[in-house]
Amino acid sequence: MTKFAAMWRLDAAGVLGAASYIPSPNFDDRPDGASIDLLVVHNISLPPGEFGGPGIIELFTNRLDPNAHPYYRQIADAKVSSHFLIRRDGELIQFVPCSRRAWHAGWSEWQGRSRCNDFSVGVELEGTDDQTFADSQYATLTALASVLLATYPIRDCVGHSDIAVPPGRKSDPGPHFDWVRFRAMLRKR
Repeated sequence: MTKFAAMWRLDAAGVLGAASYIPSPNFDDRPDGASIDLLVVHNISLPPGEFGGPGIIELFTNRLDPNAHPYYRQIADAKVSSHFLIRRDGELIQFVPCSRRAWHAGWSEWQGRSRCNDFSVGVELEGTDDQTFADSQYATLTALASVLLATYPIRDCVGHSDIAVPPGRKSDPGPHFDWVRFRAMLRKR
């Protein structure tokens, strides 16, 4: 196995060698017997509409300064996380091992099953509902999804908007996420 291939493998805990690992305290154990069978795609930018800053990392690690931006006062106490974040340049960051339950979906339901955090992996794309995503993000997401699909019995890849309860509560990854392109890239891989 090449070094590159080894990096794109998950270890026993579900940590990916190709990702920078920044541990979040916002996770817990999955329920006994829970199988990871759903991939949830989100978008996030902090401050809203701005890219590249430390806000997302600070939010997911409970270090967001409420005085750094007016919007942060609304969310500084939120205890949220995601398994992965894909920056605009394609950089991949992992916050929670896949074997653990990240707190990304909130009130959610998919095909009659509630509490999607129990059985899903969450991937945040740095972005907004009203902007297209970068080619590098699609490339990284495709590589990551390929690893996840080869490792876990994932049956569906959905957006946060598809699982949010009540419907309409969330809109991400938004209308500019190209599901057709992403699925075609996955098939080619």
